[in-house]
Amino acid sequence: MMASALALAFVVYSCKSHLSEAEKLDLDKIPLQAVDSMFFVQSENGQLKMRVEAPRMEVYEHDTLSYDLFPRGLRVFGYGEGGVLETTIVSQKARHDKFAKKGEELWSAFGHVVIRNILKQETMETDTLYWDSKTKEIWTDCYIKMYSPSGSMQGYGMRSDEMARNAILLNPFDNEFIIDNDSTKVVVDSVNFIGPMLKK
Repeated sequence: MMASALALAFVVYSCKSHLSEAEKLDLDKIPLQAVDSMFFVQSENGQLKMRVEAPRMEVYEHDTLSYDLFPRGLRVFGYGEGGVLETTIVSQKARHDKFAKKGEELWSAFGHVVIRNILKQETMETDTLYWDSKTKEIWTDCYIKMYSPSGSMQGYGMRSDEMARNAILLNPFDNEFIIDNDSTKVVVDSVNFIGPMLKK
């Protein structure tokens, strides 16, 4: 009789401990779906426009907001005319928010974010970047540094089109530039050079 009572007490205690662990579980923090080695492409009229790669994507669903998390980073490749790779964005973490009522989407990149426009040879570095796919704009209100063959700029806040073709630094400071076109440089055309006029 004593042994059966102890066995019953053990079963009740064991179940109770498992239930308390289940009660601590926060379902909002558990992804609905997880994808490793995520890869997708976007095309328009048969032409490649964008390629996205991530080591891991986690999908979360809520009543008013659904979002995808990229806890191990995100790489975005933007293609211009003729399918030429024009822009890359690389970040340590990212998030894609989808608002059900508004029908809007917002991408956010965090950590060390690097934006490169390959055709213009321009690079930007910041710790937070936002991208609105509807307005086709990228921006940040954080510290940002920009590099190009003609020099470097830094400041707070940046606005640009999504391909980083016309980035504008909002509050610049301590900038350095290299002059490419020196107006004092003398160029001699050896093919068409006549030389000094001879005196008669």
